[in-house]
Amino acid sequence: MKPHYDFSKGQRGKYYDKEAVFKLPVYLDEKVEAYLAAKAAIKGIELSDLVNELLKKEIEIIEAVRG
Repeated sequence: MKPHYDFSKGQRGKYYDKEAVFKLPVYLDEKVEAYLAAKAAIKGIELSDLVNELLKKEIEIIEAVRG
């Protein structure tokens, strides 16, 4: 790193977009991804849609058990 950076000509918020959504990258185990990708292909849906479906069901189960 440089000892000093000149921000005198910078503009605060130049690239700010209040509508922007940050997506977390999720990395699946190789075997899990292959299995789920095959299931998604059979169902004719995207892998991310299948993973979201499964996670939503898992959350429902967790919440049901918690009472």
